[in-house]
Amino acid sequence: MNEIRPWLYIGKYRDTLDKSCLEIKSIQGMLQLAEKVEQPGISSLYLPVEDFAPLQFDLLEKGVAFIREQKRLGHRVLVACGAGINRSSSFCAAALKEEEGLSLFDAFKEVKRKHPDSNPHQPIWESLCSYYNDSTPYLDIMRLSIQNL
Repeated sequence: MNEIRPWLYIGKYRDTLDKSCLEIKSIQGMLQLAEKVEQPGISSLYLPVEDFAPLQFDLLEKGVAFIREQKRLGHRVLVACGAGINRSSSFCAAALKEEEGLSLFDAFKEVKRKHPDSNPHQPIWESLCSYYNDSTPYLDIMRLSIQNL
């Protein structure tokens, strides 16, 4: 689990199962994109987002709204998918874009800087670009991943 911002964390499915780690990081909200896990005292939203498919806009909107509401409440929120690579990094980038007014590419660079494993798959990146009317080519995302090696 990595801190993107003091209120935003990114992680893997296994992080949602680790109650002691969630307590140490003071996680009070979880956006779960792999499987639903209930943890007492933690607000959760599970969204059935497919790993290699374009994002459904209604799920993107629900997920980002949940993240932003958790921040508004003063909560730390964990965004977790199976491996913490694709879906979670995409939702974190979208949340930073909306919350901080960053470009989509700059938001992803922030996520990548704090969580080097971040690497949205092409269908998800292209659907984010479509949703936000952004023209950043997927090749730029791939170049960023290579530069960080």
